Amino acid sequence: MAVIAPVVVAVGVVVGAPTAGSAPPAQSPVDITPSVLRFDPTAPALGISYHHSAADVAYVQRDGDCAARGGEETEQATPVAGAGYVTYRGKRYDLAQFHFHTPSEHTFEGRHDPLEMHLVHKAADGETLVIGVPLRVGTPSAVDGVLARLTPECGAAQHIDDVDLAALLPTVHPTARYTGSLTTAPYTEGVLWFLMPEQHVTAASISRFQQLFPVGNARPTQPLNGRTVTVHQ
Repeated sequence: MAVIAPVVVAVGVVVGAPTAGSAPPAQSPVDITPSVLRFDPTAPALGISYHHSAADVAYVQRDGDCAARGGEETEQATPVAGAGYVTYRGKRYDLAQFHFHTPSEHTFEGRHDPLEMHLVHKAADGETLVIGVPLRVGTPSAVDGVLARLTPECGAAQHIDDVDLAALLPTVHPTARYTGSLTTAPYTEGVLWFLMPEQHVTAASISRFQQLFPVGNARPTQPLNGRTVTVHQ
């Protein structure tokens, strides 16, 4: 089976202290193993409509400290509004930004990929949908063009004249889905993840990002607590 990476729908449930009789935590990321997979050919499709767009790449600073990069900091690219969107269960989610983690946040039978890309979408009602794609060394792709323009910590944003948003994704889109959470504070639950096959980038692109985040910026995997992962081809 092809290795698959993530998409998210956040519905605004903030994690707090558990109460008596409450459901177990449903946090992300998680480790995917064959034993938790369930195949469902009737699952609703994820529609993807991505086009060409300019984009600005910026360092996301969360702690106010320009001396060192923290675990919840990243490099984020912002495309032109409306240049890309997805549809799921009849609702449209516009691409707001995409960013990267090293190593990958989701694992497959305990194995990390070097990077994971999250493409964050917003619906008109405020819901969030994020597509995540694991990145491996291989043939260059459109992702390399973005990773070539990474900005220093607290540095000025870098402008890219044209990004083929569709080419950021793998050429085939089977998905593995589960309900989880955001992977950064406040770790909102009620998030629907779709995991897609890996995309490829050059070793130089991976090295460039990892040099900026030498201790990584990925959250550790969380217990599934009985959840299953649904696969839709």
